[in-house]
Amino acid sequence: MLNISRIRINAQIDNRELQSLRQTGLSDAHRLFTRWLVGMLIAILIFMFLPWTQNIQSKGKVTTLRPEQRPQTIHATIAGRIEKWYVREGQLLQKGDTIAYLSEVKTEYFDPELAPRTARQVDAKEGAIGAYRGKAAALDQQVQALRSELTFKQSQLANKIRQVNLKIASDSIEVERARLDLEIAERQLQRTQALFDQGIKSLSDLEEKRLKKQEANAKWVAADNKLLVNRNELANARLDLETIRYEYAQKIAKTGSDRFSTLSELYDAEAVVNKLLIDSANYALRSRFYYITAPQDCYVTKALKPGIGETLKEGDPIVSIMPDSFDLAVELYIKPMDLPLVDLGQEVRFIFDGWPAIVFSGWPDQSFGAFSGRIVAIDNMISENGAYRVLAAPDPDGKPWPQALRPGSGAQGIALLGRVPVWYEIWRKLNGFPPDYYRPDATGEMPKTKAPVKSLK
Repeated sequence: MLNISRIRINAQIDNRELQSLRQTGLSDAHRLFTRWLVGMLIAILIFMFLPWTQNIQSKGKVTTLRPEQRPQTIHATIAGRIEKWYVREGQLLQKGDTIAYLSEVKTEYFDPELAPRTARQVDAKEGAIGAYRGKAAALDQQVQALRSELTFKQSQLANKIRQVNLKIASDSIEVERARLDLEIAERQLQRTQALFDQGIKSLSDLEEKRLKKQEANAKWVAADNKLLVNRNELANARLDLETIRYEYAQKIAKTGSDRFSTLSELYDAEAVVNKLLIDSANYALRSRFYYITAPQDCYVTKALKPGIGETLKEGDPIVSIMPDSFDLAVELYIKPMDLPLVDLGQEVRFIFDGWPAIVFSGWPDQSFGAFSGRIVAIDNMISENGAYRVLAAPDPDGKPWPQALRPGSGAQGIALLGRVPVWYEIWRKLNGFPPDYYRPDATGEMPKTKAPVKSLK
């Protein structure tokens, strides 16, 4: 029992014949379990050193890459009543096809001859504008004529004033001459009187000198009166000049006032014409809004105002459509703590609702049913749900996305990060550390953002 002897007899003893050895010895099952356990430990050890792709998982939905390719609602531009439908739900439409016809519900647009009558109003107002322009031109010519007439009158009075001034100058000389003649006659009379007193001159000589003095005095008075008359005439001429200036200033001012009044009426008429032209254009354009047309090639999804005779207000939805051709994309919402780990051009794997998939998030190459994409846009503003929106387009080098995929379908996104051993990933998760920061190759090219065009067939 102590196995001290070098001579072994174990081979000569049949353990199956000894009950104690049968009960205490190891069975084949136990040995098999031991081997299996050792193998599992070795497998787990090998597994711990396998590479693991770190990732960020997020739910999202399928959308379109371009805004004009997303589902949209067609609204009524004007208020009206639905008179006729030209389409059915699910029908394919070409751009410009008529969807429905509306009739008027506002009383100010009931007149069927509204646009022609407005055009006739425009013609009438344009005729009035022509008359106002002619009147304004005539008044302008009248102002010019009054100014020319004033200039002519001023020239006449100026010439008259110059003539009177010359007469005054001449009369002043005559007055001075008459005064000198009077002084000479007075001196001659005085000398003759002295000589008469001495008996040298006769009485007839004295009386002759007295007569000459009276004649000289009469000439001086006449010349002085003539001078006063010319001076009065000069004052009257100057007064006439000021009177004419005042009168013509009043006439010119009144004519100018009439001209400005005419121009004011002209501008008012032009404003009315412009308003009528705007109304006429609006009436013509409004008549085009009676027909609701397709803005692009699309499918009719749902009629939001079914039936005939339903009334609409401006901006009310009528029908929802889905564009015929669209470029698919997926919008995901990333938590703020994961935002630094994603970048433009980063690879993302998607699992779409309705398509079976077997996915190993750490081994994307070994997954089945997952489709690849590339991040093409990251919002700079956080969304209302407290996450950042990320837009991913199909990877042009990856497997094409399903043809039957439509906007609005659910999607599970897996953003692939760096590669680490499995033991490191387990250790990171146990300690709550973030994944390794991902940086795309700086020399790599950005993926193409245009996905293959898919059409509803």
